[in-house]
Amino acid sequence: MKNLNAVMRQLFIDNRFNGDGYRIDADDTDSATIYVYDAISAWGGVDPEDFARDLATVTANTIHLRINSPGGDVFDARAMITAVRQHSARVVAHIDGIAASAATGLALAADEVEISSGGFFMIHNAWSIGVGDAGEMRALADVLDKVNDSLVSDYTRKTQNSDEQIREWMNAETWFSAEEAIEHGFVDRMADEHAPENSVRWNLSAYNNTPNSLTVPPKIYDRAGMERRLALLTKVAA
Repeated sequence: MKNLNAVMRQLFIDNRFNGDGYRIDADDTDSATIYVYDAISAWGGVDPEDFARDLATVTANTIHLRINSPGGDVFDARAMITAVRQHSARVVAHIDGIAASAATGLALAADEVEISSGGFFMIHNAWSIGVGDAGEMRALADVLDKVNDSLVSDYTRKTQNSDEQIREWMNAETWFSAEEAIEHGFVDRMADEHAPENSVRWNLSAYNNTPNSLTVPPKIYDRAGMERRLALLTKVAA
């Protein structure tokens, strides 16, 4: 079993500067776009209070919720889920790269969900860190069971799979490819765009079964250097 203190640090702290962050683009009354390109956490990513407050100011008829997130705090995600569900707009979730852990619930809060080819959708059992005696640890385990029950309810409502099947997937920490996420009912359709390359830059070592394709760091292109070399070649050719 992994040391959960290290696990949580890997997920939140190590990913603090990996994402493009969070922003809302709402230039017209017809549609708005919300980017959740970070971990979900009040202390290391997208703050649910900021998200809910900002979302409440959006008056567009359609909201495009764009997600590329390694997950985060389940209760912070629940606050964001509630804000999405209570908004009057039609919400379309776009999984642009990864929707893992708590980010899956945020995606499923939308009226429609699509995923880019090459994207991933991951579900697992709830985690926590606890300090105390045996009684307090048993109480914490009871809380985790209740959180898992809530997650199972959300996933079965969307997918129409059985509770037993959802729990089996959660127990195994299951990573669904875009095609598998659609096949099993978590996602409604494939997006036109391919998942962006930055979907592989997350530190996902907190998880046990991360696909190999998501553990390879992205290629970093020195655009400025390439432009200098191109200018030199052009000069030489002239």
